[in-house]
Amino acid sequence: MKTLILGGTVFLGRHLIEAALARGHEVTIFNRGQHGPDLYPDIEKLRGDRSNVLSALRGRRWDAVIDTCGYVPGVVRQSAALLADAVEHYTFISSCSVYANFDLAGTDERSPVSTITTEQLNDAEKIETGERATAITYGEMYGALKALCEQAAEEAMPGRVLSVRAGLIVGSHDYSDRFTYWVHRVAEGGEVLAPGRPGRRVRVIDALDLAEWIIRMAEKRQSGIYNATGAEDGLTFARLLEECRRVSGSDATFIWVSEEFLIEHGVKAWGEMPLWIPEEYNGIFLVNNDRAVAAGLTFRPLSETIKDTLCWDATRPSEREWRAGLKPDRERELIKLALASISSEEQVRG
Repeated sequence: MKTLILGGTVFLGRHLIEAALARGHEVTIFNRGQHGPDLYPDIEKLRGDRSNVLSALRGRRWDAVIDTCGYVPGVVRQSAALLADAVEHYTFISSCSVYANFDLAGTDERSPVSTITTEQLNDAEKIETGERATAITYGEMYGALKALCEQAAEEAMPGRVLSVRAGLIVGSHDYSDRFTYWVHRVAEGGEVLAPGRPGRRVRVIDALDLAEWIIRMAEKRQSGIYNATGAEDGLTFARLLEECRRVSGSDATFIWVSEEFLIEHGVKAWGEMPLWIPEEYNGIFLVNNDRAVAAGLTFRPLSETIKDTLCWDATRPSEREWRAGLKPDRERELIKLALASISSEEQVRG
């Protein structure tokens, strides 16, 4: 299979390249060459900016394309329309964040998606294409934009689009540091601040598993919408941290603090305290992925994901700036406050 990957050198894209090569496919990547330009010297690399310079794609043919970096519908529509007569199948990497609400019983592919106004969409399009250089971000519109991107691809290539609504993707090359923070921090040992209820459900999907499944789906030209999140195996935050401790062999002890404590002390959910969000939104970890499992999505043991992440993390510069997680001084301050609060409560009860 001749496969074109839009993006390809950041996180999931790298795993997609390696999964495709491992299955004997011919791979071409198209990107701006700003991340890892020297990676994969033996594959074809086309350069351009998909928001306005797509000339390198014209006059070429592939069996399938995988879009790893579409964030606004206008850009996705342009790419899909250009490739409509050049490829048989289009995979769009979307997100479980598309959903408007997260029913704790399990949101599925039929659930309503988020929406935004025409004005918000126009702002996002202008930021993406560089027409507006402002401090405005479209992070809060992310889910709605991804849903619109799915629609744009489907309109350009009806019946030939696979939209993968991914859950929390983790593993090596994860630039977000959301999962890596916990693997690294627990391996360091000592007292580790842990957020919310120990029994709170979490789910993660290894980029290796996701990439292998996507390539197999593209081989079969499978279309439609699929949620692709972690295994429905009852994983809790406590068990995730305990497995990090077991795999790393550290002496970490977990200081569990309540959601109220975190909010009271201004701890930022998801970024400063990765994988923690207020309980009312925790349904994002319970999205139903039965359809993907029925289509062959499988999951490696969590211990393997932790080992891979630890090995990769050890190759990074020690002085690097973390994108997520508590700063050491901040964590020590919060632990001190938490322990003092526990001590005071015990004295009152005594």
